[in-house]
This record gives sequence, structure tokens and C-alpha cells, in this order.
Amino acid sequence: MDIRQLRYFLAVAAERNFSRAADRLHMAQPPLSRQIQQLEQEVGATLFDRDARPMTLTDAGRLFYEHAVQVTRRLEELKEAMRGFVNANRPRFVVGFVPSVLFARLPDIIRHFRKAAPDVDLNLVEMMSIEQMAALKEGRIDVGFGRLRFEDSAIEREVLREEELVAALPLAHRLLRNDGPIDLTALSDEAVIVYPREPRPSYADQVLSLLHDHGVAPAAVHEVRELQTALGLVAAEDGICIVPSSIHLMGRRDLAFRELAQRAVSPIIMSHRKDDHSPHLATMVGSVAAIYEEWSWPIPPGLKRHLPPE
Repeated sequence: MDIRQLRYFLAVAAERNFSRAADRLHMAQPPLSRQIQQLEQEVGATLFDRDARPMTLTDAGRLFYEHAVQVTRRLEELKEAMRGFVNANRPRFVVGFVPSVLFARLPDIIRHFRKAAPDVDLNLVEMMSIEQMAALKEGRIDVGFGRLRFEDSAIEREVLREEELVAALPLAHRLLRNDGPIDLTALSDEAVIVYPREPRPSYADQVLSLLHDHGVAPAAVHEVRELQTALGLVAAEDGICIVPSSIHLMGRRDLAFRELAQRAVSPIIMSHRKDDHSPHLATMVGSVAAIYEEWSWPIPPGLKRHLPPE
């Protein structure tokens, strides 16, 4: 087993079709199929249900998927660390982020920062909100974009936006028969998929608290490691998932997204060390302000004290 096979597997899992995965990987389908078969022989389990339409992961495949994602992610982190080492003479600025904020204008903010500070070695590190707090205090990251509110005297945080939550459902779900928002109380008979499974507390606890506050006791709760796994299980009709509204920008064609009848939001929070007056933090704040102004979103008052005077 090698990293190339893991990437082949992840492409097939994402596309749920060997032909589309082969196109995505810029290779022919037969060698891709052979690589997956060799992988299945090595692990001693069938990873895909090839008779399903569209093709789905087996139970073994879902377990393998979770670990394959972690391995490929660690490899990318190693590459980033080595690039940072090579560029050690450049100023370094590290951003921690939870995956879901990638669909809430964070890429635009990062591109703006790179243009504004081309001499800075900018590093992006995926980490959960609770992990960001420790990483900030230990100096491993300089700013974090997360979704959980934490009180810590060493950390300053600013709620950038309150993002609406929506329900992600499989295309044939009964709740899609009627138009209009989904009432949370209708989920009492449903299996609900939450993420991440760890570390906790996390966004999963936000969703579980939301359901509890509305007296909803799901038929089952499935905890998975990450957002992509949760959406894959929704598409496989294993349950429904409550996600930030920006997730629909992923363009998945095997899911439906519906507004909720009850107002439910998840904050997007920017955190940094208190009394950090570094010019790079000011540049990041300026990038957030510029993108929010471009999208006609209000600029949080707390950010303004980090901006240079007009």
C-alpha cells in the first residue's frame, strides 16, 4: 500500500464512479480499477459496493476512508512543515482553521492576505476550534478561524458572522416531498449524523444542543470524524446532517439542502493572542475587513481597533 493508492481510493470515494474518478486523476479507468482491486486484496476487504447505483462505500470502506483521509492530511502537513523550514528566513504566519470555514469566504481572505504580504510565509493548518486555543497560547498558530465560543484570558476572539444552519438530506428523503423549511421536530424519527467525533467539545455538540433545546431526540446519532464523511453518509441514506449554509457551495449533486423552520446559527470566530500587535495580524484583519466590505457584510467593531487609522 502506498500514498498513490490512497489518493486513488479517495478519488473513487468522492466521485462514486470509476470513470469520473479516472478523469479526475487524468488516467485510464482499467489501471485505476486494478489499483483499487490490489488495495482491497491487501487489506482483505471489499471497499466499494459496486452493485449500488451510485456506487457506495462498504462498512470496511468507510473505516478505511476515515484513516486514508488522516494519512493523506498528515503527509500534506509534513510537506508544509518542510516548505516552512526551507523558507525559514521569511517571516512566518500560521493560520488554524476548521474545515467548514473554507466555504465561508476564508479562501478569499487568504488570497487577499497573500497579495498584501507577499514576503510572508503563510501556512494553513486544519485544526478543530478547541485545538486552536492551545495552539495559539503555545505559539504554534497566530490566528484561528473556528466555530466554538471559548473564554480564555489569554485569547481575544471576534465573532465575524453568525451563519445560518441548514439540513442536508439524501435526494429521495421523505421530508423533501413538501416544499418549505424543515421543522427540527420532524427529525425525532431520523438518524442524525454529527461531526467531528473528536476532539470535544466541537461543532457536533452545537448540533446536539440545538436538537435538545427543541425537544428533539433523534432515532440514532452517528458520530463521524469529519464533514466530508458526514455528507457521504447522508448521500448513502444513513441519516441527515445539520450543516452551515455555505456548505452548499461544494456543489454536491447527490444531496439536497433545506432551510430550517427554526432559526439556528453557528458563529464564525476569529481568535488570536491578546495584546498581539504584530503587523501581520493587522494585515490579516485588514484582509477580513476588505473581503467583508466587498461582500457588503458588516465589519465587526472589534476588528477595527486592529486596523491602521484611516
